[in-house]
Amino acid sequence: MKSILVYCGANTGKNPAYKLAAETLGKKLAENNIKLVYGAGSVGLMGVVADATLAHGGYVVGVIPDFLIKMEVGHKGLSELHEVETMHERKALMEKLCEGIIALPGGYGSIDELFEILTWAQLGLHSKPIGILNVNGFYDFLLKQLDLMVQEGFLKQESRDLLLIADNVDDLLQKMDDFKPVPHKKWLNRGDA
Repeated sequence: MKSILVYCGANTGKNPAYKLAAETLGKKLAENNIKLVYGAGSVGLMGVVADATLAHGGYVVGVIPDFLIKMEVGHKGLSELHEVETMHERKALMEKLCEGIIALPGGYGSIDELFEILTWAQLGLHSKPIGILNVNGFYDFLLKQLDLMVQEGFLKQESRDLLLIADNVDDLLQKMDDFKPVPHKKWLNRGDA
């Protein structure tokens, strides 16, 4: 992969492990000549992963809606910056600019982005690897919910398997490199929505 989109929090969280994971991811991306694509924020884990990538000589592409620029949360030192009008445009452009997606810990925005990109994969709109960096078990309860969705017949196992999970950067990047997309099936005709 030459570019990875990272979803993560606009806060750093209470556990220092989250910030360390963002720094490690940024460093690994730079060392492997993988562009970071992200939401262009300067705060929280967003700022940490961008700063770490840049500090190690990496290339960082940010995509930000105008209203967030006006709130002065945009990163001012990126390699490339795209300004858009809406959050929907932001998500679509970020997906277009990447070859894989990683979710670090975050809040509503990160979860929204993760589930939207998973839905797009389920519908066959892309076949890019999607991974969760499950730092400190942050996503354990979410993963249990996904398993319950499969158990109760609301999610097919094929859709559940679209999400790759690891608790460290190296393992997650390896899983993403090894990912083989399953040929798209008509998910909605099979009752999976």
